[in-house]
This record gives sequence, C-alpha cells and structure tokens, in this order.
Amino acid sequence: MISRKKPGLVNLILIAVISFYLVVGFPKPAYAMHIMEGFLPVQWAIFWWVVTLPFFILGLRSLTRITQANPELKLLLGLAGAFTFVLSALKIPSVTGSCSHPTGTGLGAVLFGPLTMTVLGSLVLLFQALLLAHGGLTTLGANAFSMAIAGPYAAYWIYNTTMRLSGKQKIAIFLAASLANLLTYVITSIQLALAFPAPVGGFMASFAKFAGIFALTQVPLAISEGLLTVLVWNWLQSYNPQELELLQLIKGRNHSNESI
Repeated sequence: MISRKKPGLVNLILIAVISFYLVVGFPKPAYAMHIMEGFLPVQWAIFWWVVTLPFFILGLRSLTRITQANPELKLLLGLAGAFTFVLSALKIPSVTGSCSHPTGTGLGAVLFGPLTMTVLGSLVLLFQALLLAHGGLTTLGANAFSMAIAGPYAAYWIYNTTMRLSGKQKIAIFLAASLANLLTYVITSIQLALAFPAPVGGFMASFAKFAGIFALTQVPLAISEGLLTVLVWNWLQSYNPQELELLQLIKGRNHSNESI
C-alpha cells in the first residue's frame, strides 16, 4: 500500500499515467466513441437496444437500493462515474466507424457491482453522444452492451475469481480493469462482424479483421488502464477507507497493508 506520508509520490505517478493517456488518446472531434451514429444497420441497432434495456432497468433498481441504504456512498458513485467518463473520452481512431480508448468501468464494477455500473456506463455514453458527439443515440444500445454491461460483468467476475484464487487485491483489481477493457473490444468486434460479415469467410473473417486492428492499440491501453486503476484504488484505500469498509472490500487496516 502507498503510505499516507508520500502523497507527493502518488500525485507524481498519477500525473505521469494521466499524461500518457492525454498524449496517446487526446480526443479528436472527427471520430466516434466505439460505434458512431448511424453506422449499424437498423435491425442490429434495435437488437442491441432490446438486449441492453433489461440490464439498465435492473441496474436502476440496484443503484436505488445502494443510495437509499447508504446515502454516504453517493460521492463514491460520482467518482466511479467521473472516472469512466474521463477515461472513455480519451480515444485513438481505429477501425472505420469506431475507435480505441480506455473504458474506466472496472473500478466501478469492483466497488458497486456490474448492475450499478450498467447505469453509470450508459449515462456516460449518453452524455458523450449528446455533448461530445462520441458514439450516437441509435448505436447507444450496442455501445452500452459492450462497455457498460459486458465489461463490468467481466471485471466483477475476474476480480472475485482472482481474490478467491490468490487473495491479492491489487493484482485482482489490475486484472479486472485491464481484461474488462479487452473484453469490451472483443464484444465490439463481434458486434461489427455480425453487422458486416466479410464476403469471403463471413463472420469469423470479419471478426478476425476487426479484433486484430483493435488489438494494436487496445492491449497497451488495457495494461495502462489496469495500472491507473490500481493507483486510484491505493488512493481510495489510503484516504477513504470508511467507504471501502462499508462496501466490504477491505476489512480494517490489516488488509490495507497487503502488498502485491
């Protein structure tokens, strides 16, 4: 754990990692986040909306329960949403009609569970579509399924599985954030391949093409997102232990001295 006595070191590391994101992923107005407005055929846009809506409704119920039972967690919810908004707004143009970027959903999924993150992630995508012209309304269902549903569920499962197998919390957080990022782009590649199968080779050929192009930029971004998420976790563990204890993610100061 990073000590309270070294806030300067924590700040320097955070600045360095965030600067890396700004250098490699500075937003460009001509591109869309994930899948841009109007890019998907109508039938696929409707399909992903129908698949996503039940998760969003269940997420609203989960979010309501959390805020009613523990109103003091609202600031932490805001932090999780802001973390997702900032990271997912930093992007690198990739496959035509899409782009690569951090997702930031792993932290919220570990803190509050995947259902709550479904709502936060979907709201982030909605705000970015309306305010930044990233993504779109017709493709919001598809983008939300990949980033706000598949990614958080993967992060939640990976975190809990790693904790059961190793008991190393920071390793679990790193793997949850980085692998959830990668899975988000696997799902996006599947969505694009389903909508635009290759004339030769069909779905599999199209999926291999999309996933291969995404991998060039997404693998290093996923690793750096995992590291940044661990740094943010260290900060929360040092300065907001009460909220984490309330969420039962750490049990007092004994666990806060855990090392990777």
